[in-house]
Amino acid sequence: MKKESLLVAVVALVVGLLGGYLVFSISNAGKSQQSTTLIPAGSGSPTDYTQRIAQAEKIVAQDPKNLNAWISLGNDYFDTDQSQKSINAYSKALEIEPNNPNVLTDQGVMYRKVGWYDKAIVNFEKANQYDPNHLQSLFNLGIVYAVDLKQPEKATPYWNKYLKMDSSSPTALQIKSLMQQTGSGMQPANK
Repeated sequence: MKKESLLVAVVALVVGLLGGYLVFSISNAGKSQQSTTLIPAGSGSPTDYTQRIAQAEKIVAQDPKNLNAWISLGNDYFDTDQSQKSINAYSKALEIEPNNPNVLTDQGVMYRKVGWYDKAIVNFEKANQYDPNHLQSLFNLGIVYAVDLKQPEKATPYWNKYLKMDSSSPTALQIKSLMQQTGSGMQPANK
């Protein structure tokens, strides 16, 4: 179906864009005997994810305030479709750094994936409050309203704001296309 293809494309794009945020090195200060270097993010084999998750879980068990470990764990759960575990890991990261727009947005994407659209919207709006130029949160606000809630008129202001900051990237082109597909007569601000 056309809607399913569109949704798959949107999810793939979101995951791809967030992949750029996956480069984290995790340190465990004060524990020099223990190696805390993770397998490089972006390495996508199941074994690599399993090893990185095991390493990050060990680190957070010993150092529950390790922000980078919680973010890495959330990202790896995100990438391996473990939505609830990802949400929980991002929650731990947000307890340490509540104003992180990237973590708020990543957690919002996971909320969206499990169908908690209201929580996703809250996260995306918070991310945009902390960083008014946070493009990924604007993009995702539009997706939830236009695709999930079938309220394209509510997506328009977020996507127009996005397009004012970025009118030519692949994501901007996708937004323009989505605006034309989902809205009755809705036109993007920047063609």
